[in-house]
Amino acid sequence: MAQVSLVNVKKVFAGGVEAVKGIDLGIENKEFIVLVGPSGCGKSTTLRMIAGLESVTSGKIYIGDRMVNDVPAKDRNIAMVFQNYALYPHMSVYENMSFALRLRRYPKSEIDRRVKETAQILGINKLLDRRPKELSGGERQRVALGRAIVRKPLVFLFDEPLSNLDAKMRVQMRSEIHRLHLRLQTTMIYVTHDQVEAMTLGSRIAVMKGGRIQQFDDPLEVYNNPVNRFVAGFIGSPPMNFIEGRLVKRDGHLYFNEGYFEVGIIERMYKPLKDYIGKKVIFGIRPENIYDKLFATLASEDNTVRLRCEVVEPMGSENHLYLTTLQHSLIARVEANNRPKAGEYIEMVFDMERAHFFDKDTEKTIV
Repeated sequence: MAQVSLVNVKKVFAGGVEAVKGIDLGIENKEFIVLVGPSGCGKSTTLRMIAGLESVTSGKIYIGDRMVNDVPAKDRNIAMVFQNYALYPHMSVYENMSFALRLRRYPKSEIDRRVKETAQILGINKLLDRRPKELSGGERQRVALGRAIVRKPLVFLFDEPLSNLDAKMRVQMRSEIHRLHLRLQTTMIYVTHDQVEAMTLGSRIAVMKGGRIQQFDDPLEVYNNPVNRFVAGFIGSPPMNFIEGRLVKRDGHLYFNEGYFEVGIIERMYKPLKDYIGKKVIFGIRPENIYDKLFATLASEDNTVRLRCEVVEPMGSENHLYLTTLQHSLIARVEANNRPKAGEYIEMVFDMERAHFFDKDTEKTIV
């Protein structure tokens, strides 16, 4: 079994730099977990501690039932795929893939079987005699994956393996890694700063910031119910719009007042918001939940706002509208045939069922 558990794990570098600030993480056998966050959030350091490439300052790391804090990397039965491929340039693809098995003195027949079987899975069986310099970036990444697969480890660790590839190749490699997980049925831990990779690959994702895990859950749960403003803004592309304003109560109804515009709040949100009446809050709404009134079916006086369109950004299958009030800028993601002129005022409809509200001071989600 290859469960991985981190219990209050901390990492402090020389000079007192606290990279990881006491995280708890439980990864089930055969699960695909993604650690995602901006540069410097501690995700790669966490992965390197699991691998044994960094020592643990305090806390415990378990692989299966064994605590591995003091176990050398070579004895943890893990395989790591790096961002820069880390292939031996003087060796052929076959030699690169078989190197770890040769070090462990596996029989030649077993090495040959594993390498050729893995090459077939990855579609690189015709490249086995080539050197890394004769391969494209995508082919090198497949070789790096193959070198990990032939070892049949308990856990696969991926440290931003697709960041050196072009956009088209990243999409292709994402699907290949996903298929590999389904086929190999092995525990995988994947680090990335790309929230699209996190959403599409992970069975669960851990969003990190400042050395702490902000939220650890199913990707759609993280997307639909973020625990705070950071998670809400980090997950989603384009990011969620945030608008500061005040909650007001009038004639028994709650409204969010930005100053320039006012929108009505749906009744299911009244109870969690009751303590914020008269106070400033942060209103959040995703670009895909803002519609042009001409194309909307849920328009009403309470959710329609007149905004100035500053920029129209055609994306092919959709358009991004950059809108403005007197105080805030917003992005709306609309259909490709919805293309207003820059500089004109248009009536936009907010889907208040999908709105979020955050505490202005703590930035935690209210509702």
